[in-house]
Amino acid sequence: MVPPIINHPGVAILGVGKTKDMPVVREEKIEIRKILHLALSFDHRVVDGGEAARFLNTVIARLEDPDLIPLES
Repeated sequence: MVPPIINHPGVAILGVGKTKDMPVVREEKIEIRKILHLALSFDHRVVDGGEAARFLNTVIARLEDPDLIPLES
């Protein structure tokens, strides 16, 4: 996946690829699972790398467990 390009005046962009069926090892067994590629591009002058990593980890956690996604604000 090619990293997304940030367009001015934006400071970050999340690229989402297609899901693919791929073999993965889970609990010492090979399974076919859906894999989704994500790429986060951000301007280091505006966004702290640690905050960007925490954001991406939160997105991943919520995609892996949809019960964590709030339905109302």
